[in-house]
Amino acid sequence: MPIDKNKDHFKTKKTVALKYDQNTDQAPKIIASGRGSIAEQIIKKARKENIPIKEDKDVVQVLAELNIGDEVPEELYTIIAEILSFFYDLEDLQS
Repeated sequence: MPIDKNKDHFKTKKTVALKYDQNTDQAPKIIASGRGSIAEQIIKKARKENIPIKEDKDVVQVLAELNIGDEVPEELYTIIAEILSFFYDLEDLQS
């Protein structure tokens, strides 16, 4: 993988949106991904729809390399499961 030495590249906001339906999906899937203004639009849409947001630049860095429709790789299952569990608990508290 090439290394981009342009410091602005590392400052650009990246966003990845996941979807997981335990009844139909084998693993969470990437449903949106973007950088810069596209990332901001994804975040804005999520906030408008009251979709929970979790910031984790290390996880996003890995997921941003994948394509929309790809499943989360197995090596990230544990961290993604922890994030989803947090969201489910948060949802239970709010209801």
